[in-house]
Amino acid sequence: MTRSRTTLLSAVALLGTLAPLALAQQPSAAQPSAAQAPVAGAPALLAVGDPGFEAGGGAWQFTSGTGVATNNPHSGSRLVYLDAGSGMKVSQTVTATGRGAYVLSAWIATGGPGGRYVLRVNGATAASLDLPASANYRRYTLGPVALAPGDRLEIAFESGQGWVNADDVMVSPATPARPKVTSSDPRIAEMFDWAARKANSWVQSPGTVGPLNADERQTGGTGSGVYSPSYWAGYANRSGYYSRDMTHQLGGAEVLGLRTEDKEMLRAFAASATARHAYYPVWALNFDDRTPLSIDYRSPDLFVREVPAVFELVQKAEEAYRWSGDRAYLDDPALWDFYRHATEEFVALHDGTKDNDPVRVAEGTGKGIFQGTASYNEQSDEPLAEAGDAIGSQYQAYRAMASLARAKGDRETAARFERRASDLKAYFNTTWSGGGSGADMVRGYTTDGRALTGWGKENSWFMPMKQLLAPGARREAYLDYIDAQAEGAGRPDNIEALTYLPDTFFTNNRPDTAWKWMREIYAQKDVQHVNTRQGTNGDYPEVSFTLVGQTVQGLMGVTPDAPARTLTTQSRLPSGMEWLSVEDLRVGDSAFTLRHDTRRRSTLTHTSGTAPYTWQARFPGAHATVTVDGVPRPARTEMIDGMTYTTVRTRVAPGRTVTVEVR
Repeated sequence: MTRSRTTLLSAVALLGTLAPLALAQQPSAAQPSAAQAPVAGAPALLAVGDPGFEAGGGAWQFTSGTGVATNNPHSGSRLVYLDAGSGMKVSQTVTATGRGAYVLSAWIATGGPGGRYVLRVNGATAASLDLPASANYRRYTLGPVALAPGDRLEIAFESGQGWVNADDVMVSPATPARPKVTSSDPRIAEMFDWAARKANSWVQSPGTVGPLNADERQTGGTGSGVYSPSYWAGYANRSGYYSRDMTHQLGGAEVLGLRTEDKEMLRAFAASATARHAYYPVWALNFDDRTPLSIDYRSPDLFVREVPAVFELVQKAEEAYRWSGDRAYLDDPALWDFYRHATEEFVALHDGTKDNDPVRVAEGTGKGIFQGTASYNEQSDEPLAEAGDAIGSQYQAYRAMASLARAKGDRETAARFERRASDLKAYFNTTWSGGGSGADMVRGYTTDGRALTGWGKENSWFMPMKQLLAPGARREAYLDYIDAQAEGAGRPDNIEALTYLPDTFFTNNRPDTAWKWMREIYAQKDVQHVNTRQGTNGDYPEVSFTLVGQTVQGLMGVTPDAPARTLTTQSRLPSGMEWLSVEDLRVGDSAFTLRHDTRRRSTLTHTSGTAPYTWQARFPGAHATVTVDGVPRPARTEMIDGMTYTTVRTRVAPGRTVTVEVR
């Protein structure tokens, strides 16, 4: 008896049940509210019936040798199966009611090779994938496919040499930006293409009706809701997104043009950081952008909370503002109140264990994640009051608050937070972090006042990643220590922890090491995740989003400032990579193509936009000769975080291409 046929169900069973992680429109009393209405300009909702087969598969067509079973669901209680052999198919044909481009994903397990996952538009194959043998579920993605009103899209699973199980079909709108990377090194082009397509597959379609509070304990959730603009950030078997994951994924999401999703998700977290919650945001939200994910939220006094996330949300809101130029980040009361509370009341309320005079440092309780922990390192049982990742994130939140206040025209607040950031960094480097380096660097304090050294994973690498550790020999030694530990006995088991390492080394101008870790993460994408319910490492959303962001923000050194119509770039190409280019780079209402040739020549094309941008092209070192389109130009050198750069500023109007070179 095959794995797929242990229990066969009638196609009419349980017709009213929603698939746990099937995120397309289902019959439901829930309807979009005004706040949840489909986003203007977004593709029309493409509704797939019974995408998780929980209603018995009535919306699907079955040949002989196929059906619905209960023995091996990816989530919920049902799946679709195809027996081994040729000529069998399970399919559904959907008629598009509007215009748009879409990506379709499904979780599939196979007992042998030869099966196929296919999309056909009006009878012609638009995308297909030959399925490998993989007894564990993996998430496969096809598209984007463009549809016009009346087009008929067939979604089909076809049989092969072994059984095929499929579950949880999901429709995602194609991302607004379609960046394309080319390079002298084909590895980065392949990596980016995979990562961009994979990240796209985690985007929710606004207006979709899906489960709330689905997780490994309650796979069917606790009801249904209408999903708002959002994307998966966290475990793929849970119906929501996490603050820690979302903040780390935001850079990649901005590269893909997911402006609406980032703003709505940030605002949802901000709105949850109430006085009743002691100004902590909830740890995770359902895809309706308002309901806390119940596995992590039991009551206003008992929910998961981790200090670094509070501050990272402030930092990332400022980053999203620089990418988009959207004044809502300054004018929305929910967002602005959150920034103020996070950097004022939250710090004051959570600073009572260790005396850090003359500065304040937000603390955890040392009692675990449901009581408030100081560090993202959940695998440690250290009773931390203060941690390196929390104080580093607090430093960046102060800097972000200064930047946002300056943009708002509040010079007094900007100056106050600039001083606080400066004072906190000075205190950290002279007092908090001790006098040691490498394994002797202090990276936390327990609730009884003990200083902790050695390897702390997140509370080690966040300190240099957040630029809290002052430049110099001590920082360089600590970066060596982090690299050695992450490669050796201290290597994290979970792939999502490793995704921070490229950021750490790019931030500190070690592109060869950062590129090494990007390659290592990508090489592990088909390995089973340590959480078997999660699928492969590549099926953890943070992997794809961060590789997108690390390519553009890391290797290409892109720092946008859409409100000021300024784009800063710095080539961080690693040794052996001769050139790297990205097309459809969106900043504000403009799009660009950027190319770096080694670390000495950069070319920017302003492909579309309404007004010129100032391009600040930055090159490491002090260079005697600088040219703009072959014409010698004045340049200036500047010291940034302990490193000397040569910088050229030039105006790039829409339709113009400019090349800057140093010798």
